[in-house]
Amino acid sequence: MSYPLGIFRPMANLRTVHRCQECGASAPRWAGRCSGGGSWNTLVEEVDSQALPGPLAAGYGPAGAEAVPIAEVVGDRCRRRPTGVGELDRVLGGGLLPGSVTLLGGEPGIGKSTLLLQVLAGAAAAGGRCLLVSAEESAEQVQVRAARLGAARAGGLWLASETELSNLVAQVEQVAPTHLVVDSIQTVFDAALDSAPGSVAQVRHCTARLVRLAKERGVATVLVGHVTKDGSLAGPRVLEHSVDTVLSFEGDRHHGLRLLRAVKHRFGPVGELGLFEMGPRGLVGVPDAAGLFLADRQPGVSGSAVVAALDGCRPLLVEVQALVVSAKAAFPRRSAEGVDAGRLELLVAVLEKRVGADLGRSDVYALAAGGVRVVEPAADLALSLAVVSSHAGVALPADLVACGEVGLGGELRQVPQLERRLVEAARLGFGRAIVPAGSPQPPAGISALRAGTLAEAVRAADVHSHARSITETAPAS
Repeated sequence: MSYPLGIFRPMANLRTVHRCQECGASAPRWAGRCSGGGSWNTLVEEVDSQALPGPLAAGYGPAGAEAVPIAEVVGDRCRRRPTGVGELDRVLGGGLLPGSVTLLGGEPGIGKSTLLLQVLAGAAAAGGRCLLVSAEESAEQVQVRAARLGAARAGGLWLASETELSNLVAQVEQVAPTHLVVDSIQTVFDAALDSAPGSVAQVRHCTARLVRLAKERGVATVLVGHVTKDGSLAGPRVLEHSVDTVLSFEGDRHHGLRLLRAVKHRFGPVGELGLFEMGPRGLVGVPDAAGLFLADRQPGVSGSAVVAALDGCRPLLVEVQALVVSAKAAFPRRSAEGVDAGRLELLVAVLEKRVGADLGRSDVYALAAGGVRVVEPAADLALSLAVVSSHAGVALPADLVACGEVGLGGELRQVPQLERRLVEAARLGFGRAIVPAGSPQPPAGISALRAGTLAEAVRAADVHSHARSITETAPAS
């Protein structure tokens, strides 16, 4: 067997096991199905950690410590260090904790490296000692980005272009940073392991060693992770279990909007959402998303409705649009962007059966404007009203917001935290809201138009006499 560039040194007589990438269960030989979690084709061969020599095996567990009564545990590692990036601090609950390990995942080109370089520059400006280990780009490439972001002259920011694990650990011991970023974990390898960078064995082993290093030295560590084509983090599932926090950085590269979510967070809730806008000087936080999502909205256009959505704990008012045109093919088309395509099919069927809208010979297109995805059931009512508005050719009132889940019987169901949604709608100048009949009283500044069914909601929206004639002739439920 050949080893490229001479970077791998095979270790003789090491026992191997086949480990599941999903649940971490091991098997002595390959099998099509994992006996632990039942998943298929997830067993990958790797070196057994129990057969590793002492220096390597030591990286798989924390250093030994005596048990003490929990009331006697003291320390200063619970004080969060603000990153200087407001939206990131919002998601993390105030900042990074010393000794914590955070995994940041996102599609290529979404802005992960840019975000973390801004974080390190801010931490260095606040007196921190920061180390950026670039395992994918050269030092010159990183310096060019830093110059563009205005971070090239940060006094406390150190840069190392390194991929080998032992050299990386040596850099950490030499610099003694308070903040460490490794970009990315899939390209870091230990030359003592007989496997290529990015393999299950390498990712698992290198992550375990870096986690232990962070805990021992109290370094706030961020690891950058690749994602697969379906959007999930690449590598073994134990990678996510090993770290303290998992952040997902999302967005459409054709739009400037970026969304940061906490998928896992041991030090706080996972409900917060961070919003950024990519600009020539890097990522800029968007504390008020209303100007971003509704700035280009044009009242008086049919097929447009505003939904009071809730992403985590953050209310967002988003414009959903629909376009209904005559079908040119034998089978009508249903196209969705930013909204769930299956949900659109369901709502069109409910509108035909329960409201009487003749959509069987029409193409229906729907999207959420602004590059954001709205997939919660609370958007059902607004999307349905947008379809009816486009079908009737008449616009909805400009000060109207809609929020409610639509059932197969045409009934409207309540959605969680409606008051918080409507408070945001009232703050942005919306005066009326169509909500399910059993909803609580709305906050001051906005009136509720209650509807028990989708047909009643169409009548309450007053979408022209054509829409009213539809609901009057609607078939019985």
